[in-house]
Amino acid sequence: MTSSARLQAVETPATGIFPTQTLRELIEEGAIKTTQPITPDLVQPASIDLRLGEFAWRVQASFLAGPDATVEEKVRAFEMHRIDLTGGAVLEKGCVYIVPLLESLDLPDDVSAFANPKSSTGRLDIFTRVISDRGTRFDLIRAGYTGPIYAEVSPKTFSIAVKTGSRLTQLRLRRGRSEVAPDDLLRLHEESRLIDGSVDPIEIAEHQSLSLRLDLAGNDMNGVVGWRARHHAGIIDVDKPDNYDPADFWEPVSARGGGIILNPDDFYILATREAVTVPPDYAAEMVAYDTLVGEFRVHYAGFFDPGFGWDPKNVAVGSRGVLEVRSHDVPFLLEHEQVIGRLRYERLTARPEKIYGLGIGSHYQGQGLKLAKQFKIPD
Repeated sequence: MTSSARLQAVETPATGIFPTQTLRELIEEGAIKTTQPITPDLVQPASIDLRLGEFAWRVQASFLAGPDATVEEKVRAFEMHRIDLTGGAVLEKGCVYIVPLLESLDLPDDVSAFANPKSSTGRLDIFTRVISDRGTRFDLIRAGYTGPIYAEVSPKTFSIAVKTGSRLTQLRLRRGRSEVAPDDLLRLHEESRLIDGSVDPIEIAEHQSLSLRLDLAGNDMNGVVGWRARHHAGIIDVDKPDNYDPADFWEPVSARGGGIILNPDDFYILATREAVTVPPDYAAEMVAYDTLVGEFRVHYAGFFDPGFGWDPKNVAVGSRGVLEVRSHDVPFLLEHEQVIGRLRYERLTARPEKIYGLGIGSHYQGQGLKLAKQFKIPD
């Protein structure tokens, strides 16, 4: 390699998802702005938690701003009323709210962002997405964007109590493409045992992901294979962990004849048969919909942090994936070991200084069939 080629290689920025330390640098440089201080616990291994602002608009319908409008311009056409969040407020199930976030962005021209609900948000059946001015896609913020960002919040099963600073969603930043190519994914599995089951190289090549199967054996909890949300339950304060009795909000689900039938109006917490490992130099995301395996949503909060299911001895111990499941339109039969979803891996630009499960208060490391952190652990 010539000296000019070496110089070019050094100067070419790494592509992928940004880790903890790069996110901190962007905060210091003003690429991520806020009206309140960003505390260290907001910055996760490969994402930053976003916080609700001082008020929420209740609106008639979900929307995207579109290429020629700001979010506030759209809100003026669909606003029903405004709710103060500074002292706390209840967001009612079945309603749609737009909440300005405390964070705003001034992204470099080669850096884009994408959001997803936090794990506990998904397990509470809170449909949450991020939108931006002149945006044409949910949860995706174009490279070089400068301006405010907003959360669309729609509780589906439980009404929730929130306040200014509540964290329902998280934001990842990346440069260029981050997905792991099929050959690299297969090699990574051979090195790190990404799932504790067999993999099909042909399927990896076709879908660029790993298949995950449903666990309906019920070996962990006396035959309980999942939880179904109760339709008429109380309010859940999202900022109160380990506070609620699961029996007041959930009923256990058992498999009959090796399967369960999803009711279209019900929300379920289920789990994968496979234990998942995400090495520290990578992140992973579960595909929310795959019509090839069924007409149902399998995940709201599908992001797996670097280090999920991994330990510092470089051993792939694995943690099961928890599924947030809703059927669409018709009852649907799920059976034990049926393919339930697909897991895509993405590379980081560098190993993060903070790794999931290592001294950062990770609620779901080593999880089995686990409800959101707001619930006490069932006996």
